[in-house]
Amino acid sequence: MSYQIHQVDWGSQDNPIRQIRERVFVCELNIPKAIEFDGRDTTALHFIAYADNGEPVATARLCKDGLLGRIAVLPPHRNRGIYSQMLTFILSNAASNGLESICINCLLDEVERFKNKGFSPCGCVFMEAGIPRQRLQCPISQCDSSPFTMVH
Repeated sequence: MSYQIHQVDWGSQDNPIRQIRERVFVCELNIPKAIEFDGRDTTALHFIAYADNGEPVATARLCKDGLLGRIAVLPPHRNRGIYSQMLTFILSNAASNGLESICINCLLDEVERFKNKGFSPCGCVFMEAGIPRQRLQCPISQCDSSPFTMVH
């Protein structure tokens, strides 16, 4: 299946973004709603992937500082294809906006997988939503989509 991915405006598309993120992060992963919607949404770039039937099935955001996160895909669409398509689209967009690198807040048990794909730790381990995380950074030119799945 192919997906149509678009950069969207939070102000006009916050409803489908909220629905996807609430289902994935709040309901499935028990992330508190107050943490999930943290105030950075109004200034971030947002992306939605649409299935062939026009249904919004995935979302992600890219903050102005290069922090990529809130990658949420509805269960029936979780496959390598959608993550790869989304990341390719987002990285192209990030480069167009002058970013040279992206960073993610990675779960500790996934750090090695991302390090093996060109990401480097930056900063100290920290807690978010009661989960220990490590911020990782990677130049856009070296970023590989293969380790990406849901990323809060």
